[in-house]
Amino acid sequence: MRFILTLSLVCAVLVSTSTSGDGIGSGDLITGTDDDTVVIDGSLPGGGRRVVDHPIGNAWPRTPPPKVRDLDFEKCVAEWDDGRSCYLKVDEDAPEDEDPVEIPPITITDVARFTPKGAVLAGEPENVGVAGLPTNFVATASTHTVDGELFGFPVTVRFTPSAFDFTFGDGTSATTTSGGESWVDLNQAQFTPTPTSHTYPERGNYAANVNVRYTAEVDFGVGWFPIAGEVTAVGPAQDIRIFEAHTALVAHTCEQAPSSPGC
Repeated sequence: MRFILTLSLVCAVLVSTSTSGDGIGSGDLITGTDDDTVVIDGSLPGGGRRVVDHPIGNAWPRTPPPKVRDLDFEKCVAEWDDGRSCYLKVDEDAPEDEDPVEIPPITITDVARFTPKGAVLAGEPENVGVAGLPTNFVATASTHTVDGELFGFPVTVRFTPSAFDFTFGDGTSATTTSGGESWVDLNQAQFTPTPTSHTYPERGNYAANVNVRYTAEVDFGVGWFPIAGEVTAVGPAQDIRIFEAHTALVAHTCEQAPSSPGC
């Protein structure tokens, strides 16, 4: 960079014509250089000599930048009559470090109040059965979420069925990990046993129900966290009617003789 600047200065001096005043005339000559200057030696009009030292590279004198004065905002606004803008500098307070909020340990009791959905029990066929033959029970329950607030924070609770507790109303009960399927879905004939069927020994009316046990997870917006334990959703009772079945030898079908025994 210094080499280019030196050549530019030399060319400017060699091609210059005579000047007036304090300028350098055509008779000026370069007489020598050192590390930081080029010495130009010439004759002044009327005799005498003049030596002008021109700094090279970083030796050029630098003009100090103008001092920046603080703007008087009120005065600027009072005298505002042109397109200039007045800005009031506002020092923003540094944000204070907030103490992290700790959420207490969450128990299954805390999420139980979010009330997972219960299951309605259905007996096949049509809540009717035959004494001595299997009655198939089906309870539908699936994973679902409930939104709410816990410890002052918005939260989503996810409930997943984990067990089904069947009460058949005759003093017996059963627990399964599935709510059961219909005979059609199982590709089975009616009155055949299934994982969720029950056989009543006598005719009568029975109040049967199923309670669904759920595991729970919570999400405060940063991901799911499992909660130890289970929440039980109690299902409503269903009236199951059980009839006796009798066999009889008949000569015709019910379509042929609708008034025949058993039709």
